[in-house]
Amino acid sequence: MPEKITNKVQNHSRLAWVDNLRTFIIFLVVSMHACVTYSYVGGWYINYPPGPSPFEQIIFILWQAHLQSFFMGLLFFIAGVFAHRTMKKRGIGGLMKERWIRLGIPSMLYMICMQPLIVYATLQKTKGPDLPSFMSYWYEYLSSGSVLGGSGPMWFAVALWIFCCVYAIKQMFDGEIRLMTPRSQPPKPSDMWLFGFGLVCCSFLVRLAYPLGSHIFNMQLGFFTQYIAVFSLGIIADRKGWFEALVISNHARSAGWMGLIIGPLFLVGLVAAGGPPPQDGTIVYSGGWNPWAFGLSFWEQLTGLSLALGLMFWFRKLGNTTHLYAGWLSRRSFGVYMLHSPIMVAFTPACNSIADTSRLIAAAILTIVSLVVSYVATDLILRIPGIKKFI
Repeated sequence: MPEKITNKVQNHSRLAWVDNLRTFIIFLVVSMHACVTYSYVGGWYINYPPGPSPFEQIIFILWQAHLQSFFMGLLFFIAGVFAHRTMKKRGIGGLMKERWIRLGIPSMLYMICMQPLIVYATLQKTKGPDLPSFMSYWYEYLSSGSVLGGSGPMWFAVALWIFCCVYAIKQMFDGEIRLMTPRSQPPKPSDMWLFGFGLVCCSFLVRLAYPLGSHIFNMQLGFFTQYIAVFSLGIIADRKGWFEALVISNHARSAGWMGLIIGPLFLVGLVAAGGPPPQDGTIVYSGGWNPWAFGLSFWEQLTGLSLALGLMFWFRKLGNTTHLYAGWLSRRSFGVYMLHSPIMVAFTPACNSIADTSRLIAAAILTIVSLVVSYVATDLILRIPGIKKFI
């Protein structure tokens, strides 16, 4: 049975459950950024003062930390699977052309135009009349090289484009793309545990040099151990033919439950033992030779891997259908990812009065409003001739 499923998957370029999972992750991305607005956990265009209450801070930390542990890594894993499928179907040139159109051009548009507009709008509220004209600010933004770090949330698209370029270059040296014999069984649990512990150790070591919160050109390298590893794993999973077998395995289901049940308990214990992060951002968890930094790497990688496996299992089992509304949402998800930042920044002042009462409720409302408006805006933009090629 697994072999039949595997062969079927390799003959289809789109999988309904993957599209639905991507849509769900975009929802989580918007939720994350709405939470950062009011939690002071992470960086965003706007952080509404003052900080949240201790109770709200704990809820924010639990939610955001769990999201961070898996959601972007899961997107990179899926991207690795489909990068290999595109390579098999269209070759190196086809992969590079498609990813440049879908990732490179939208990223450049965001970095050159959208990022300075968003930042300038936020600066108007703080600097007021002392702020130079937008054209002067824009010229300084471009000429100083700040544009190179101006990807905002589109850092994911930039990083994915770079990953695909590296993959294409590797294939150029390898010559003919190797189509290895598919196997029906996924990696054994011991293999996945070994992979997870490898991520733990590598993440801990990388964060000695690049602690959480530090970045180069808007890339937080402290998280990139996971991103690079799972993107590569996605390529291998499709090349060896066990992507589908992994997703439908009972091991994936068990891992999901483990991450869902044990993950929060472990994180609460870790925070209780090490103390909550202060609002100045100087935290022992971010990196260094200490048990708290290692504990966070340990929790983050194993919990993230478990939750990612569980989500893929449940979406494959329950979300492998194509409905009209699901297809509509999926087709517009990347546009929402690209557009939600300016929309969220625009609607944040309207939610600030709610935040004075409850920051959790304000974050939830801001998430919903940003999603609805972003989907409507994306739908309107997609009606412009020629835009569908890029979004």
